Amino acid sequence: MDDTIKWVANNLARPATDTAATAFLGSQDLAAARRFHASFPEYAPTPLRSLERLAARLGIGGLYIKDEAHRFGLNAFKALGGSWAIARHLGRQLALAPGELSPGRLAAAAAAAGPLTFATATDGNHGRGVAWTARRLGCRAVVYLPKGAARHRVDAIRAEGAEAIVTPLNYDDAVRLAADDARRHGWTLVQDTAWEGYQDIPAWIMQGYGTMVAEALDQLRALGAPPPTHVFVQAGVGALAGAVQGYLANLLPDARPHTVVVEAAQADCLYRSALAGDGRPRSVGGDLDTVMAGLACGEPNPLGWNILRSHSETFASCPDWVAALGMRLLGAPLAGDPRIISGESGAVTAGLLLALVRDGSLGGLRRHLGLGAGSRILLFSTEGDTDPDSYRRIVWDGQLASPLARLEA
Repeated sequence: MDDTIKWVANNLARPATDTAATAFLGSQDLAAARRFHASFPEYAPTPLRSLERLAARLGIGGLYIKDEAHRFGLNAFKALGGSWAIARHLGRQLALAPGELSPGRLAAAAAAAGPLTFATATDGNHGRGVAWTARRLGCRAVVYLPKGAARHRVDAIRAEGAEAIVTPLNYDDAVRLAADDARRHGWTLVQDTAWEGYQDIPAWIMQGYGTMVAEALDQLRALGAPPPTHVFVQAGVGALAGAVQGYLANLLPDARPHTVVVEAAQADCLYRSALAGDGRPRSVGGDLDTVMAGLACGEPNPLGWNILRSHSETFASCPDWVAALGMRLLGAPLAGDPRIISGESGAVTAGLLLALVRDGSLGGLRRHLGLGAGSRILLFSTEGDTDPDSYRRIVWDGQLASPLARLEA
């Protein structure tokens, strides 16, 4: 198997003033989503970790990592999107403005409306977030998972009271199954990808992710740090990456960070789309067999792709060892830096950043990014050890060893 990191510069990136694709990520809607999230008793901004020693070792001015393992007690960021999409869906039925939404008000309305069921397909984290929200509102959730889903992630979904169905399908086919069953049974599908006739809920999910970015920028200001010069963000279908990119393009049109979109090599649909260079999305089929379960998505979200193709400068395709490298890097930090428990999908950006410094073959990418003493890099550790068995195999037992050790021997 090819263990090289691949990257491509996006030749379609446009000026930040081109905001047609990012209009739904405007400040008013994202502020409403953040107020809604803050109305949950479990809400608190997740920590922004400053890794000063690692930044010095890497020769950059600052390295900041948003630690989403602490989100709502769910060990991942995903509930931000699913909860806001469910709220907006119920709010539309009740003729409530986005700013009027709260868990208590929606729970009362859901009880009066009778049994409501929300369905979704997931590799784990998104489904748990949908299940958690449905339970909080007194609703039912049915969650479809692809083959090979980790037992711990399935159990976590069931612990929220949801029905969890492990299918013999890959992720994208599980999405189609969930959509078909939702139509047949009259359920509401809460999915983070879009297609013709199904765009409102994916757009609301992306708005919900904006809370994480807004918190991070507020926390940077509280530290006295300027906005980041670079953002590395991981991508599955591209909903998260599109939300991060769209938010930053709208908020910082004159100082937009250089964005690096990072994917698993076995499911690198966005990288392949950028590599083609014609603006059209590409898909990846097959088993999508990667340790980065949250990124094992072969078909781009059109809403996310439309933003990323216009505003993101760089796309990278990373083999599994890069995620493992990031997990070990964050779990065993330099003395004085905080420890971060980051899962496979959460740590791949940190692994790529370290590989940029240690792998001489990536010199072209380093020069393209212009990393140096003035660089301030923001990463998002989007999950903790949501599969503890896999986490221990990688961090304790050395599974997926980095080839960089051989290069430096």
